Amino acid sequence: MAIPEKKLPSKKPFNFLDISFVKTFIKSKWYPGIFQWTAMIVFAVIVFELMTGTVNPHRNWGTAMTWVLWWPVVPILFVLVGRFWCAVCPFGKISDIVRRLVGNESPMPKFLKKYGIWLIDATFIIITWADHIFGVVHSPRGSGILLLLLLTMVVITSVFYERRTFCKSLCFLGGLAGNYSRAGMIELRGNLDICRTCKTQSCYKGSEKAEGCNMFQFVRSMDNSAECNICGDCVKNCPNDSIRISPRKPTMELWGIKKPMLEQSFLAAVIMGIVLVQNVTMLEVWDHILNGIGVVTRTSNFTINFTIAFIIAMIIPIGMLWYASKLGSKTYVDTTTKQNFIRFGYAYIPIDLAGHLGHNLFHLLTETKALYYNTMGLFGVYMSGDLAIVSDETVRVLQFVLVILGTWASMYAVYRIGEKKSMKQLWPFYLLMIIFGIVNFYLFSLPMDHRVH
Repeated sequence: MAIPEKKLPSKKPFNFLDISFVKTFIKSKWYPGIFQWTAMIVFAVIVFELMTGTVNPHRNWGTAMTWVLWWPVVPILFVLVGRFWCAVCPFGKISDIVRRLVGNESPMPKFLKKYGIWLIDATFIIITWADHIFGVVHSPRGSGILLLLLLTMVVITSVFYERRTFCKSLCFLGGLAGNYSRAGMIELRGNLDICRTCKTQSCYKGSEKAEGCNMFQFVRSMDNSAECNICGDCVKNCPNDSIRISPRKPTMELWGIKKPMLEQSFLAAVIMGIVLVQNVTMLEVWDHILNGIGVVTRTSNFTINFTIAFIIAMIIPIGMLWYASKLGSKTYVDTTTKQNFIRFGYAYIPIDLAGHLGHNLFHLLTETKALYYNTMGLFGVYMSGDLAIVSDETVRVLQFVLVILGTWASMYAVYRIGEKKSMKQLWPFYLLMIIFGIVNFYLFSLPMDHRVH
C-alpha cells in the first residue's frame, strides 16, 4: 500500500503591512497625500517654466525635469514599485479634486469600458508620432502645451464621469504603466479565504475612511497588477485586514494571467516598435533611413517619410509576433494563431522594458547635470559644463546588461507561458525574443545623440 505524500504548507508571502509603521502610514491621511501634493507643486512649477521660461530646451528647467529626470525615472518606478506613480500623479490628484467639487459621477461609458485599452494604444502611438513631427521634447512650449492638453482631458472626464475614468481608459502613460507593472517587483492582493466571506466589499465600494477603488478594481478577483495604483484606499477600507502588499520575482505575473487580452498583447508589440523608433532616431543611421524612404516616395518631406518609417516600425513587431504565432500553432498543440498572439504577446514586456530603460538610462546618466545647471539658472546663477556623471562607455555596458537580462526574461516568460513545453514546440517564440534582443544590442552599440547639450 502506497503511503500518501505529505503536502507541505505553502510559504506565506512577506507582507509589508506586517511592519507596523508601514501599515500605520498607509492607513493614515498622509498616504499618499504627502506625495501627491509634493508632485502637484513640482508639476505646477514645471508647467510654469515650460510656458514662460526660456525657449532654449537645453536651458529650460521644466524641460530638464520632464525629459531628463521624470521620463527616464518613471519606468524604473514601474519595475520597483508597480503603478505607485499613478497614485501620486498630479493628473490623478486633480481628477479627484474636480470630481469632489463639481463631478457628476456618471458611470464610465460602455464604449470606454470596451475599447479603453485600444484608445490608450492609439493615443500612445499618436503622441509618439507627434513628438517627432512637432518636436515636442525639444520645445519647452510644446511640452507645456502637451501637459495642458492632457490636463484639460483629465478635467473634462472628471466633471462627467466617476472615479479615475481618464486614468483607466484614456491615459497613454497609464497604458505603459499597466504593461510594465506586470513585470514589476511588488503586488497588492487579498486573502481569498477572507475575501469570500466579506459582506461589505468596501475595497471596491468605499467607506467613511476612503473612496472605493478609483481604478474600478475588486481585490478579491485581482490576478495582476496592471491597474492597481498602490494608493492604499483598499487597505484603509478593508475591515478584515485581508490585504497584503508583497515583493515578488520580476515578470512572474506574465504567465499567471487568467484572461489574457488581445489589446494588451497588441500594446506590448506596439511599445516594442516605439522603443525601436526612439532608439533609431538618435543614431547616425537615421538620416540614411529617411533618405532611403525619400528615394522611394520621391519627396524630402519629413512628415511623410517619418510617418512611413514609424508605421513600418509598428508593423514589424506586430507582424513578427503574428508570424511566430502562426508557426507556433503548428508546433504548439491545440492552439490557434490568435490564441498564441494573445498569450505570447506578454513575453515582449521584459525586452520592451530593457530597450526602454536602456534608452532612458543614456539620458539620465549623460545629461543629469543639466538639472543642476538649470536649477541654478532659476536663481540667476548660470553655469555650463559637461552634463554626464558617467562615460558613454559605462552607459553602453549597462545597456548591454539590460538587454541581456530583458532577452533572458522574455525567453523565460515564453517558457512559462508555454507551460514548459519543449524547445521544438516553442522555438518560434524563443527565436522572436532573441531577434529583438540582438536588434536592441546592436542599436545600443552605436553612438547616440544627446537630448540636452
